[in-house]
Amino acid sequence: MEKITTLSGKEQRHVLFRLLSYTKPHMKTISLAFGLLILTTVGAILGPILVKIFIDDYLTPGNLMRSALVGLASAYIGIQVANVLVSYFQLLTFQKIALKIIQQLRIDVFSKVQALGLKYFDKTPVGSIVSRVTNDTEAIKEMFVTVLVTFIQGFFLLAGIFVAMFILNVQLAAFCLLILPIILMIIKSYRKYCSLFYQDMRERLSQLNAKLSESLQGMGIIQMFRQEKRLRAEFGDINEKHYVSGMRNIKVDGLLLRPAIDLVYVFALILVLSYFGVTSLNNTIEIGVLYAFISYLDRFFEPVNQMMMRLSLYQQAIVAGSRVFKLLDEQEVAPAQAGIENHKVSAGKIEFKNVSFSYDGRRDVLKNISFTANPGETVALVGHTGSGKSSIINLLMRFYEFERGEILIDGKTIKSFSIEELRDKMGLVLQDPFMFYGTIKDNIRLHNADLPEEEVVEAARFVQAHTFIEKLEDKYDHKVVERGATFSSGQRQLLAFARTIAANPKILVLDEATANIDTETEEAIQTALSKMRKGRTTIAIAHRLSTIQDAELILVMHQGEIVEQGTHQELLAKRGLYHKMYLLQNGSAERLEDVVS
Repeated sequence: MEKITTLSGKEQRHVLFRLLSYTKPHMKTISLAFGLLILTTVGAILGPILVKIFIDDYLTPGNLMRSALVGLASAYIGIQVANVLVSYFQLLTFQKIALKIIQQLRIDVFSKVQALGLKYFDKTPVGSIVSRVTNDTEAIKEMFVTVLVTFIQGFFLLAGIFVAMFILNVQLAAFCLLILPIILMIIKSYRKYCSLFYQDMRERLSQLNAKLSESLQGMGIIQMFRQEKRLRAEFGDINEKHYVSGMRNIKVDGLLLRPAIDLVYVFALILVLSYFGVTSLNNTIEIGVLYAFISYLDRFFEPVNQMMMRLSLYQQAIVAGSRVFKLLDEQEVAPAQAGIENHKVSAGKIEFKNVSFSYDGRRDVLKNISFTANPGETVALVGHTGSGKSSIINLLMRFYEFERGEILIDGKTIKSFSIEELRDKMGLVLQDPFMFYGTIKDNIRLHNADLPEEEVVEAARFVQAHTFIEKLEDKYDHKVVERGATFSSGQRQLLAFARTIAANPKILVLDEATANIDTETEEAIQTALSKMRKGRTTIAIAHRLSTIQDAELILVMHQGEIVEQGTHQELLAKRGLYHKMYLLQNGSAERLEDVVS
């Protein structure tokens, strides 16, 4: 679970300014939006002034001139209609800018996720990452779409109202300024408390997503081992904490939002009426001015209320923004090319020289690994679970960075090759192949439009997958659901082989690629593998020793070290760990007893 932290005022301002930096490409459009906003503000301010003129200059003295009244009425209606039209275009412009900003932010976040190293995904729950890319960016969208527009409109309207009030009565307007510190104090108190609660809520929501993702991915195991009750309890515990955080925020909203502002409004109204009441004892008051002041007060507190109600969305957005920027600032990126040389993989010779590696920086999973795979040769890695076989492949594929030792391809350090070159010249087949949503054709060509359909079919024939594909209703256009769930393990593996062959790699990496294939299918695959390995350097992890007996070099791994190496016959002759593994897989009961003893 993620550690729940709070943001200081300085950190919140930093997040806000960083979010606002996304507005830079849209400054021209923003200038247009501000121009429209000024027009709507002027229109909102002129309305009460026109009514004040009507009351004081025409209604009160009984000077009901038709032409003047028609002129005032026309001006008032015209201003209101124009205000509606300008407001529409102003809001449309602001909303368009906001959606463009969020669109770019989501692209940045998704691109960052694609660039992160596998070490980051090892330590971060998938649900937490999904929450940042979806829920958190959605919260930020609300800030740009709703909050900033409301705040900007409110600021302009408040400024315009005070200007109009000072024009009408300087002394009373100065008195009304006294309410500003009270409102600012309420806003500051609200931000202080709801920031804490929304930070807690966002983290709890992230934990809910992580738990849900874990449950969905492991549903088969959960049901098999009857873990439903435990998972429901864990999910319920997180959900309860999310509820508690939500209730805390609701209580703060109920106290400091509209009720507190409405109370300040009542006091302001009492102040204005008292001022006019006292003034009327000695002087005649203008009813129009009184109307205008009350109207402006009402219009003053409405945007204040709107801004206060949007503060909750603002705090959610700031908290969400801090989480998104934490992801964007993540330093655990995928290994990159060192230097500017554009080396190419030609022969495909692989050399490991005294390579040691640790995932956590404390315990080495590889210790002084050294071996050479010559072009066209097959090097097999065998050993018990946790012996370091997959770690060798992870380093060779540049999924993880290493600091000790050296890995060479064609005599050049692997760090000097671009990631694109390595991915282009290496083919990887995993024990549990991943299938993308789409069609069989798409999964083989991986949406490479330059790969002709004839080569897709030829790749499937090469790995013996064409036969079962032709039996499907839509053949190569058959739909593949998420992760290829409707195919058997063997069929998914055959499609993974076809995908690899279609890419025509120079180096072939097999991670227990035949582990999930039945005996009959394995025989066909072994025939295909023999053809695949010709002219290619192959690194193969195998549990079934029968599948790698023809390898030019077999490395026996134990606790991160190479304890034996040689051909199949040489290792059997040594009667060491490989010999014992071979007997365990192929020996008789009597020979097994000898091994155990």
